Amino acid sequence: MTAAHIDTATLRRLPKAVLHDHLDGGLRPATLVELADEVGHTLPANDPRELADWYYEAANSGDLVRYIATFEHTLAVMQTREGLLRTAEEYVLDLAEDGVVYGEVRYAPELMLKGGLTLPEVVETVQEGLAAGRAKAAAAGTPVRVGTLLCGMRMFDRSREIADLAVAFRDAGVVGFDIAGAEDGFPPADHLGAFEHLRRESVPFTIHAGEAYGLPSIHQALQVCGAQRIGHGVRITEDIVDGKLGRLAGWVRDRRIALEMCPTSNLQTGAASSIAGHPITALKDLGFRVTLNTDNRLVSGTTMTREMSLLVEEAGWTVQDLRTVTVNAVKSAFIPFDERNALIRDVILPGYEAAL
Repeated sequence: MTAAHIDTATLRRLPKAVLHDHLDGGLRPATLVELADEVGHTLPANDPRELADWYYEAANSGDLVRYIATFEHTLAVMQTREGLLRTAEEYVLDLAEDGVVYGEVRYAPELMLKGGLTLPEVVETVQEGLAAGRAKAAAAGTPVRVGTLLCGMRMFDRSREIADLAVAFRDAGVVGFDIAGAEDGFPPADHLGAFEHLRRESVPFTIHAGEAYGLPSIHQALQVCGAQRIGHGVRITEDIVDGKLGRLAGWVRDRRIALEMCPTSNLQTGAASSIAGHPITALKDLGFRVTLNTDNRLVSGTTMTREMSLLVEEAGWTVQDLRTVTVNAVKSAFIPFDERNALIRDVILPGYEAAL
């Protein structure tokens, strides 16, 4: 099927996998309005449509710091058991509605303690909400497998504590760890103790790198910290000249290190200039293990279907291209090998075969 013949309905039906999606960046606007009213938090707009527009406009500033600042409002309503349960459940249901069959949701527990919950209580509550969402999605005939990544914040000093939490909950739905937050000025090696602990405990982790800062950030995430995946990684192109890969780019491609690429988000933060020129297409064509992701669905005003549609319409992607990045994502998921293979064999490939 050529790019010109992929309609939105077909894209929505395609089985999808998302590895890079923040829980606190994906609330429904109406839910945010209702929860803010319950806790007495003032929003920039009280109409769900107007609030969604505010987020989209703020996110399109081209400034990563301002982009991150929009999370003040979502986090304000995620400090209670009720708020966490609802946002986690709806997160899964929204994935199912979008045709996602495998998702990894990430969030920072340390940012959700103002309501009196402890770190373990935050994780337990989110897992409970995710389970409720999975049950409802399965009952509706749209099952979704969801794994959780716990994030440490790179500008704070609790990463080892969050790594301990990831180890403690690895048999309860937590599949890995991440470092998030402002990248420039906060190198991943500042949290080396957390990464060394995770490696000793055989817990996989990804690191945000190569978005707001360049090749040194990616190099440090991989070669010093030992990340198994890279969040964003768009600036790996700085190590590629006229199609020739430098040593770091070659390492990333040859060792099949997944790049968790988020086109719309990257445009909004200034890490890319257009969908047509986004590095995901060139990197895909060069054989990198690129994956397609939403990053923050509310903040970026996007879905996996929309991300696919943009690449089809503006970068000439085909169904085969979409299948490639979906299979890439499942291959690099932080779940057991046999489960990844079964998901590709029994769900992903048949779903794309039906669309070809």
